Amino acid sequence: MKQSLLAWFDASRYSSDGEDRQIDWMRILPFIGLHLACLGVIWVGVSAVAVAAFLVSYLLRMFAITAFYHRYFAHRAFKTSRAVQFVFALIGASSTQRGPLWWAAHHRQHHRSADQPEDPHTPQHGFFWSHMGWFLSRQHFATDEKRIPDLVCYPELRWLDRFALAVPVAYATFWFALGVALNQVAPGLETSGWQLLVWGYFLSTVALIHATLTINSLAHVWGKRRYATRDDSRNNFWLALLTLGEGWHNNHHHYPGSARQGFYWWEIDLSYYVLKLMSWFGLVWDLKPVPDPIRRARRIQPEA
Repeated sequence: MKQSLLAWFDASRYSSDGEDRQIDWMRILPFIGLHLACLGVIWVGVSAVAVAAFLVSYLLRMFAITAFYHRYFAHRAFKTSRAVQFVFALIGASSTQRGPLWWAAHHRQHHRSADQPEDPHTPQHGFFWSHMGWFLSRQHFATDEKRIPDLVCYPELRWLDRFALAVPVAYATFWFALGVALNQVAPGLETSGWQLLVWGYFLSTVALIHATLTINSLAHVWGKRRYATRDDSRNNFWLALLTLGEGWHNNHHHYPGSARQGFYWWEIDLSYYVLKLMSWFGLVWDLKPVPDPIRRARRIQPEA
């Protein structure tokens, strides 16, 4: 119990058991509390500012997860500077999905053994397990640094991984402070510190987490398969909208190295569009494309 409690603040204090699929309830109390805090909306109410805070908070952090935690850290699908790398690692860490090293290491393992017994979150172990049981278990708390030798050399990323709760706490504090300030300088906006804390952090974070997790769970059971991959990945338009492009999951499993997951113009991939815009300003570069022979290979059903 003491080890689990200390791990809230310092993940290096927790030693995962690679075989133990049991949930460590003490370790995940903050995750449970995050969901319960959403009930605060009953008392804080809603305002136009609160809804705007929810949307901005959700979209900014979803982009950090999809474009950087996933396409950059896990797949190295483009290049960027160390400064931009850190900024988006920081924003991604505020999503309360642990640090970039932990995230990338588990995702790389997923691709090595997708929908096989070694896959951390295959739906073949049950929908609850694939959606969130896997990361709540003792089995997957640790970061396997052997899978991310290209990332562990950055001390700032190691810090974000070790103190994974620090950034979310600071981010939540920002929303509370902003609400207090707006209440003082513009009371006509009818918002408050508690309201922006609930909408800007708690509600948007829970929505963000579960939207991200649908790619592990729903995107392997719901949708269409264009390519005959060795896993059960699916393309799903609705999940693509929800996750800024990640729902083109069968495309992604067919060719994980691309910065673009919507392979065709009608497959909306908002994360890729923003990355392309960033490339025009030199913030990112060498966006890896989908080679035409790869895009046309192993098609198993006609285009919609």
